[in-house]
Amino acid sequence: MVKVGAHVDGEAPLAAAADLDVEAVQIFNGKPQGWEKPPPRADAAELRSSPVDIYVHAPYLINVCSPKPNVRHGSRKILAQQCEAAAELGALALIVHPGHAEDGIDEGVLRWARTLELLESEVPVYLENTAGGDNAVARRVEALEKLWEAVTSEDHGVPLGFCFDTCHAHAAGEDLADVVERIRAITGRVDLVHANDSRDPPGTGADRHANLGAGQMDPDDLRHMIRSCRAPVIVETPGAGHPRDLEFVRAALVE
Repeated sequence: MVKVGAHVDGEAPLAAAADLDVEAVQIFNGKPQGWEKPPPRADAAELRSSPVDIYVHAPYLINVCSPKPNVRHGSRKILAQQCEAAAELGALALIVHPGHAEDGIDEGVLRWARTLELLESEVPVYLENTAGGDNAVARRVEALEKLWEAVTSEDHGVPLGFCFDTCHAHAAGEDLADVVERIRAITGRVDLVHANDSRDPPGTGADRHANLGAGQMDPDDLRHMIRSCRAPVIVETPGAGHPRDLEFVRAALVE
């Protein structure tokens, strides 16, 4: 059975999981736009022992491939702190946007490889395809191929995975009919799906999620991508629509 869940408020994720009747949740462990170290959680033991799968999304500001030393070193520090905090919660993975490098994708890719050499983590780090940004190292499939080759070419000791976001692929202007298959040819698998519709036309680079079937994406393309990934699914859509979005996902998985 493919597990299905939602991104929920981090204050009471298990209560949210019960309300939605889901097998998995994703949270931010701290502020999504902050550089602060994740605070200790009173419910850490409860989360570790829960049958609900816990995923943690790293802060958006992390950009370990930046040519700016203060941004790069600060990003590496908070990435390490997020990995450590995710382990305390028994999280299955920490999901990270790979970022962008103003001096070119190739340089950014090398900095990701160096980051993993320095990082210690027992929690898998899932790299996620991104929606837009100049010199983004994981926006287009051909850029992702360079990144994946660099981060998997040597054994750096950090377990890695790949998270596929449907909205991000649409925003990047990819052909949604076969994008999952092209990515799997690079990564070998998809470990997690972020199932999101988009408020914007394809190729705009805009990362604005919509409820499934209520945005600019072809619902059949969404169903195909969700099903083709053969991986757990998290919806990151506006919360009021989560029940219907979860129905959409479950229906897509059995078609």
